[in-house]
Amino acid sequence: MRVLLTGSSGWLGRFLAPMLRAGGHEVTGLDVAPGTETAIVGSVADRPLVDRIFGEHGIEAVIHGGALHKPDVARYPAQAFVDVNVTGTLNLLDAARQAGNDRFVFTSTTSLMISREIREEAGEAAVFLDESVGPLAPRNIYGVTKLSAEGLCRLHHLEHGMSVLVLRTARFFPEDDDTHRDLSGENMKANEFLNRRLSVEDAAAAHVAALDRAAEIGFDILVASAPTPFRREEARELKTDAVAVIARHFPDAPALYRDRGWQLPKTIGRVYDAQRMERVLGFRCRTDFRAVLDALRDGAPLPFHYDPAYVSPKEVAASS
Repeated sequence: MRVLLTGSSGWLGRFLAPMLRAGGHEVTGLDVAPGTETAIVGSVADRPLVDRIFGEHGIEAVIHGGALHKPDVARYPAQAFVDVNVTGTLNLLDAARQAGNDRFVFTSTTSLMISREIREEAGEAAVFLDESVGPLAPRNIYGVTKLSAEGLCRLHHLEHGMSVLVLRTARFFPEDDDTHRDLSGENMKANEFLNRRLSVEDAAAAHVAALDRAAEIGFDILVASAPTPFRREEARELKTDAVAVIARHFPDAPALYRDRGWQLPKTIGRVYDAQRMERVLGFRCRTDFRAVLDALRDGAPLPFHYDPAYVSPKEVAASS
């Protein structure tokens, strides 16, 4: 299948493009920044360019991973988010419909599920977040525009019958969190596999699975995250004594962490629940918190990427 992959120079794109080719697909990469997986440098907000790509490359399916992201809020005006995340998505959906494509995969984000109240984690219990959570009240322009783009995806399914799968991906970026400095990068990322992270390899594999299954599923929105070990009846204890809950599930975790000089989270305020992705898509992330502990126990490399020096390719291109 001839697949248009947007965001092909980005962190996800550099892992996803080779997986698609390994699955027998022909990949055309589109990104605003050059990269090894990018054939065309340009923006999804440029409708004539999008139309030309579909015509010249015979595009049969789209994986739309390109976007302005949360860290970009500090660098770009709100209008840029609307142009890229909303208008760009509409351009691709319309072009795919006109080309007769039968499947479209959209990379969304769990961030749009996080209201200001959820972010502050002021409640007495952890909040379990799945596809049923609502009403949604995104806390920034990134979340607002991604939610709007999801709405466009839904409309194209309802009005035109296009099969569209939306993946609300949890964290998989390699750099440090831009709002937290209380833990080392590796320690924090390891902790997040308990409740809000997946490896970039799993994120890419989930997109391949979505592409393969979209036509038979029709439309759905799925949370993509590593499987959490926690149960909903543990929500209150997670908020008050997360270490005890973790030790109950993984008895050797405290010692392994202590040997590494790491800290387990004392409190967990929210948990992403990806069970529905497993049921609907038949895909389960391979890397989870147990895999992290296995690496610590065996002295093996950690099963995730950490690169504090990582800079988005578009920012590198903009500064050069």
